[in-house]
Amino acid sequence: MSVTPNAASLGRRAWHAMRAGSFATGALLVLVAVGVVLHQPVLIPPLAASAALVHGAPGLPISQPRNLVGGQLLSAAVGFLVLAVAGPGPWAAAVAGGLALVAMLVAHVPHSPAAATAVIVVLQSPRPVLFLPLLALAAAVLVLFGLLPHRVGGHPVRYPVAW
Repeated sequence: MSVTPNAASLGRRAWHAMRAGSFATGALLVLVAVGVVLHQPVLIPPLAASAALVHGAPGLPISQPRNLVGGQLLSAAVGFLVLAVAGPGPWAAAVAGGLALVAMLVAHVPHSPAAATAVIVVLQSPRPVLFLPLLALAAAVLVLFGLLPHRVGGHPVRYPVAW
């Protein structure tokens, strides 16, 4: 027997999806604007995935601020360590992605998009003195935008669930 969702349920889901997408897009546009002002790339693909988690699944443990910020920064540090030891390249990038997961799990800050940040560090070799503060700023922007939906219009899921 199949259950057909009623129009009200579909309408609520569509409204939730539009709100989530709007707040995620707003956060990502702010990252682009910061990058334009600083003449540095701030929006990287893993941050788009982080925004999707924060706004699409705000109740999940991996979406929480500690996991987002800690996972991103820890994974970047792992990427820089692998880069220093093995140099740039796809083999080292693959190792960095796996080691980033290990580090996040050991530190109790798993955030799956952050493994890609380690990969980007190894493949792109950014300067740590620029990359790390910008990554921390970007993660903070994503957390701040995550706070908005619940406070603007009573989003059904409170964010953060835990700091």
